[in-house]
Amino acid sequence: MHPISTAEATTPPTTESLELHTLCRISRLIGNAVQLSTTLGQILEVLNTTLKMERASLLLYDQFSLRLSIKASCGLSSTEESRGVCRPEEGVIGQIFRTRSPFIVPDINSEPLFLNRTDARGNFNKSKIAFLGVPVMIKDNPEGVLTVDRLFGDDVSFEEDIRFLTILAALIGQFLILHRKIQKKEAKLLEENESLKAKLHRHHGSHFIIGHSKPMQEVFSIIDKIASSKATALLLGESGTGKELVARAIHEGGDRSERPFIKINCAALPETLLESELFGHEKGAFTSAYAPRPGRFELAEGGTIFLDEIEEMPLPLQAKMLRILQEKQFERLGGVKTYTADVRIIAATNVSLESEINRGKFRADLYYRLNVVAILLPPLRERKEDIPLLFSHFLHKSNQRNEKDLKITSDLLDFLIEYPWPGNVREMQNLVERMVILAESDYLTTHDLPSTFTIPQDPVSSVPHVDPDPRPIGISSYSGESLEAIEKKEIEASLKRNGWVQIRAARELGLTQRQIGYRIKKYGLSRYDSFR
Repeated sequence: MHPISTAEATTPPTTESLELHTLCRISRLIGNAVQLSTTLGQILEVLNTTLKMERASLLLYDQFSLRLSIKASCGLSSTEESRGVCRPEEGVIGQIFRTRSPFIVPDINSEPLFLNRTDARGNFNKSKIAFLGVPVMIKDNPEGVLTVDRLFGDDVSFEEDIRFLTILAALIGQFLILHRKIQKKEAKLLEENESLKAKLHRHHGSHFIIGHSKPMQEVFSIIDKIASSKATALLLGESGTGKELVARAIHEGGDRSERPFIKINCAALPETLLESELFGHEKGAFTSAYAPRPGRFELAEGGTIFLDEIEEMPLPLQAKMLRILQEKQFERLGGVKTYTADVRIIAATNVSLESEINRGKFRADLYYRLNVVAILLPPLRERKEDIPLLFSHFLHKSNQRNEKDLKITSDLLDFLIEYPWPGNVREMQNLVERMVILAESDYLTTHDLPSTFTIPQDPVSSVPHVDPDPRPIGISSYSGESLEAIEKKEIEASLKRNGWVQIRAARELGLTQRQIGYRIKKYGLSRYDSFR
């Protein structure tokens, strides 16, 4: 056996061995990856510790902002990272992304295309810094740019660095593909979980919608009748009445429940972006459309698409929507291939579409196509008997989230029933959350209401009766019961304790004589019934 000399043992590793060692470390990182950003940052740190590359960054393209921004880096502060944003037509980064080709800047001080957006090179002599960048590709489409800085000298081979970075960019591309597949799988599991919850709720509740009033029972009846059909539905009602919940209930109640339920707000996106979101776009359809992208109708194939605030859809898009309703066909933005859409459409609006038609803002033919089955969701002020139950539900949920056990008093319950609720159920949900968070005692009263709420006065007296120590109505002690049932029991118990003298019972509960008289009549309470 040939002995190893001292000189051979101390020979520094070759560039090839260093690169192989680096790739092995990076492969192990990818194999054990948990979070995308953390793993990408660790990969770039390996470049610094192993190959002595001063700074490294990975910029990825965002389809929504149409910008390249830094997803991970090594040697950059968070402030410097935040400045590392550019459009695909800007600077060296943009050129690498557009041309899909590597780019070398031997001296960043003499290259006009080098923008130095991060401003991270102030501590180095610019004449000694070289910049190298390679595109990150996925299936022949650019996804981002990998860049590094080199303190260069005569012994540095840029060609070797570019070759190595190209291999690394390919590994990163594969890692991004793997990460996206995991994301899709997680999204599918979440969707299946929601579907299972919906199936369970169909057996034990009213479509995830709380309400026992007559107007809501009529809504539930229509949902049950049309859920199994293919009819297009138009949901009408004020903002905050639960149109999205009704749309989901229709979807979950029919044979499309195993397929996607996709929602989009027509008022949230500008016209061009809304068209791309709905129908997708082809590569080159517009500036920065560097890859084809499916739209929501393709993603909702076999399922349901919910178009909220349909009145905000621009007229040119309304024509395309009419074609989908009539012919079930569409083309991607910038494309010629015709796609078929097997999608149920549910639209919603909180304005009068007839008025929009008269103003020339909405197509009459589209309105008639959408208005196959119209469901009018009643405002909360027209279903007052649901108010105690809704408040109880939101209070229970908020108590759980905030680790509290708050209860409601009768004075607040009176206010809730009489309040007009201009923001409907959404307003109540937000109110409950605010009151629970800010509450200073174990009971919620009218004193916990925001100053913007006006407490109605008792018409019998200009000075409302306020008991300094009102008897609280304890929700937790009546688990599973509605607030109405709880209130009825409390009032009946107080009347019995006070020998059915109404004024005494009212004083004990913190009510006026008129208020307790109203409740006795409402619940049909009688001292004679109590003796049976």
